[in-house]
Amino acid sequence: MFKHILLPTDGSKLSAKAVKRGIDLAKKSRARVTAVHVVPEFKMMVDEGFTMLSAALKKRFEEEGRARAQKMLDDIARQARARGVRCTTLCMASDLPYQQIIAAARKKKCDLILMASHGRRGLSSLLLGSETAKVLLHTKVPVLVVR
Repeated sequence: MFKHILLPTDGSKLSAKAVKRGIDLAKKSRARVTAVHVVPEFKMMVDEGFTMLSAALKKRFEEEGRARAQKMLDDIARQARARGVRCTTLCMASDLPYQQIIAAARKKKCDLILMASHGRRGLSSLLLGSETAKVLLHTKVPVLVVR
């Protein structure tokens, strides 16, 4: 069956449900998992009255984002170990999470991506987009979607 499952997470309850299902599937198929979280990149907005942000603020933003991500990923690793599933974690920074998810699956040689879909429709889907839909559209790795 599957040997290496990628578990992207955004920290939501629905994503946690998908992670749990992914760990269960890995246990049943004797696979290992890699949990991945993509942290947004620091962006500076500039207008006439505000042109400079300190390097310290950028560093703080990045450190806090990575700390939150690492806490989330450590929790997933604990869940996997408790079930006897080997788990590695990966944290990346990007404003295009779907690209990083696909790159991680390729780099880690995953044979399945298991992720949640929030099921947004209509205007919210157009405005917010769907990382899951983008992954489905752009990857060659099989994707299992959990709702």
